[in-house]
Amino acid sequence: MKVIDSINNAEKPFFAVEFLPPLKGHSLSNFDQAFQQIKDLKPAYINFTCHQKEVVYRDREDGLLERCVVAKRPGTIGLSAAVMYKYDITVVPHLICGGFSREETEDALIELNFLGLENVFALRGDPQAGQRTFLPEPDGHAYASDLVRQIRNMNDGIYLDRNIRNPEASHFCVGVAGYPEKHCEAPNRETDLMHLKNKVDAGADYIVTQMFFINEKYFRFVEDCRSYGITVPIIPGIKPITMKNDVNLLPKTFSIDLPSELYRDVANCATNYEAQSVGTQYAILQVRELLAAGVPGIHFFSLGMTKNIREIVLNTI
Repeated sequence: MKVIDSINNAEKPFFAVEFLPPLKGHSLSNFDQAFQQIKDLKPAYINFTCHQKEVVYRDREDGLLERCVVAKRPGTIGLSAAVMYKYDITVVPHLICGGFSREETEDALIELNFLGLENVFALRGDPQAGQRTFLPEPDGHAYASDLVRQIRNMNDGIYLDRNIRNPEASHFCVGVAGYPEKHCEAPNRETDLMHLKNKVDAGADYIVTQMFFINEKYFRFVEDCRSYGITVPIIPGIKPITMKNDVNLLPKTFSIDLPSELYRDVANCATNYEAQSVGTQYAILQVRELLAAGVPGIHFFSLGMTKNIREIVLNTI
């Protein structure tokens, strides 16, 4: 089922969970164990992230370093298809600009179409480690809006090779990311909203927000989007605190604010177990307030941990 149909046809608020693909050399066993924690709660869909290749330096026998480009979490497309057919659940693979040319993007979309995956989440992606700014591949996309436009072109039967005879159209539902506290690279909120509007105008069906811990920031974001002419559904993204260091790491990594009481309560925890308990209880209160405000559903960022998500869902949705 397409995500936009799940949103429009839902009789009650839904929930979805985002997972990382396994590291290279690992199996689906960790995912299977995590998914079993929430399977009976019937998530509307799950997401699998996509990661571009990274530059690493390895020791050589002569004592020098060798520069290597490696994919640490490959297989998003195959993983998405395997899970969709194994568990009969809607799966949304992420597709990023970083590391892909337009031709490679089209090939990936063709593969997704052949596999029966009709949803995709379009992102620019982060700069590679060590780079201060995002650098697209030669003949690649610099912005997520361009990626969305290429997907929509395929939905209209328009491929890069205009000489293809009688091309068949794809039928992808497209999600994009929004940033309640603005993207870390945006100079201001107005510019960030402009980029989001470009993605929606290019053909995005819905928005999932970056994580946030202060609901007022989400509510303000939705109001700003509506006043800017963005009318598609906006699903709040929630990341429950799971470790003590989250309160230091998450604000730096994602340029987000934490409420002072949450920071204090987690910082006072003696163990990660206590910190996770505090984070879970905070997320329950946060989700309850969002649902009371009429959000269509909740998107959870799991990082492979779902026991806490199960508790949150059982106490809210």
